[in-house]
Amino acid sequence: MNGHPADLRTAGAWPFVTLRRYSHHGHRLLWRARQNRKGLLRAERGHEALAVPFWQSSTYNWIIGLVFAIGALLFMLGAGASLLPTGWSAAPSGTQIAVIFFLGSIPFTTAGYLQHFQAANAADFRPDPKDIGQGNGVALIGWHPNNPGWLSTFAQFIGTVAFNFNTFDAITAPSQWVLQDLAIWGPGMIGSLLFLLSGYLAFIEVCHGYWAWKPKDLDWTIVSINLLGCVFFLISSLLAFVPPHTEPGWIPVAANALLWLGALCFFIGAVLLMRESAQARKTGASAPA
Repeated sequence: MNGHPADLRTAGAWPFVTLRRYSHHGHRLLWRARQNRKGLLRAERGHEALAVPFWQSSTYNWIIGLVFAIGALLFMLGAGASLLPTGWSAAPSGTQIAVIFFLGSIPFTTAGYLQHFQAANAADFRPDPKDIGQGNGVALIGWHPNNPGWLSTFAQFIGTVAFNFNTFDAITAPSQWVLQDLAIWGPGMIGSLLFLLSGYLAFIEVCHGYWAWKPKDLDWTIVSINLLGCVFFLISSLLAFVPPHTEPGWIPVAANALLWLGALCFFIGAVLLMRESAQARKTGASAPA
């Protein structure tokens, strides 16, 4: 390492460090975990003149947002179709709705992995720009358990895989309620729990603590609305449990309505991520190598 940071101040929800303020060669600099792994606001670290790998470019971040938005739209379409009156002639069948959900799960998994790949290859904190990227190979999964961004994206990716199983099994759903819970409800519940864990880890990464209120900050707005979507998904999954006997009709309606709201939150978060990436491109903050 070339040189040492002076006046280093750190912050973050224990045991994580997500914010560092320091001076280096006479410059007051700022390091933030989320911006570091996404290659955003590089001027804060004095890195605006450095080339970055493609996975930390504004284009890569914009693509992640676009793919997430496609998956969210398909989930909104599936949940909306599930709320249509059963007797309506234009209403799609249960199998058709299940196919829509499965198609939506594929972009979710794709974007989830793209985001995790980005986190797996994010450089650790190094005060000197010349040290960034030295001796680092390309990791497909990585292992950074002390990094909330890595943990968040990994949990999210595994959650999306669980939704792949959940939605695929629903296309040809078994008739027995026990098998439906094992094949469909179980993976969906696991995916929702992992989404909630992922959403909160992303939230504390931006808050630099367990809680913060920063509605004027775009990154805080993105992670907050995604966390709200995770809550909606979890409650929807809880209601989707198949009981051994007939259940009140309002329960599946409420489950699908909450699923639609959760997908809407994810869609808004994805669009805001695209906006954040476009802003970075305009400022030249993350030009790919």
